[in-house]
Amino acid sequence: MGERVYITEVGLRDGLQMLPQFVATADKLELCRALIATGVQSIEATSFVSPKAVPQMADAAELFAALPAAPEVTYSVLVPNEKGYERALAAGARDIALVLAATDTFNRKNINMSLEAATAVCETVIARGRGAGIRSRAYISAAFACPFEGATPMERVVALVGRMFDAGAEEVAIADTIGAGDPAHCQRLFRVLVSSWGAERLAAHFHDTRAMGLVLAWAALSEGVRRFDSVIGGLGGCPFAPGAAGNLATEDLVQMLEQSGFDTGIDVWGLRRTVRVAERILGQEIGGRVTKWLAAEERRRATAAA
Repeated sequence: MGERVYITEVGLRDGLQMLPQFVATADKLELCRALIATGVQSIEATSFVSPKAVPQMADAAELFAALPAAPEVTYSVLVPNEKGYERALAAGARDIALVLAATDTFNRKNINMSLEAATAVCETVIARGRGAGIRSRAYISAAFACPFEGATPMERVVALVGRMFDAGAEEVAIADTIGAGDPAHCQRLFRVLVSSWGAERLAAHFHDTRAMGLVLAWAALSEGVRRFDSVIGGLGGCPFAPGAAGNLATEDLVQMLEQSGFDTGIDVWGLRRTVRVAERILGQEIGGRVTKWLAAEERRRATAAA
């Protein structure tokens, strides 16, 4: 068995948040059960954000209360601020994620706060969670580029990561929110971060806007990172980031890692079945870059077994 790589499936939150049609709570739960059946053990289930800002997450408390009982699965939730944290705590969440954009303009567009104010809120929520025994993870979003300010200075990202760890975050995820990163920059950034805080405390969250998702994942992997986010079928994007396209598809990431000798604990054929579940729920075709090959391989196996 190869070295373990840990994948957090963020489709129920990041994958669904931009969809124009509301996905019923029962359908979200069906998709969750299908993901668990593939071997996924870490799921970001929802966001306790304002329903006015992101209507798709209006059922956050109801959904969290109904999540399948699965001792091997860790459920996390996104909280945008102290009010979101309090709602998540009341719902029973024990694992939270916060998002801090790396530029001032993005924070103002996203949460109507300056970069410094948003950083202070994250520090406060992390500290409150630590005092209550809540595990916290911080995203540094727009870590490569911002849709409003352009390229994000690496030194600023490094400084923000340090502040999140100093505040008590157990993990920090570097997010290429608009999919603007390149592998050379990605490798340099993670080399600095790993040398300062260790690979085991870092995660990577990539979007596939410019067809770089897998390449960026490999660049981070080459620097020792073993924790990644992905979304079934490559769904998603950010409602506050113009130009943000779908996330790195879970099936693409798992296929690449398993074929390269790593162990994800996730069955790629189970993911293929889960994509079909999602397609039925959403009424649209989805799927990562490996979809055509998986379909052809399915036909080949069926012919061989006949």
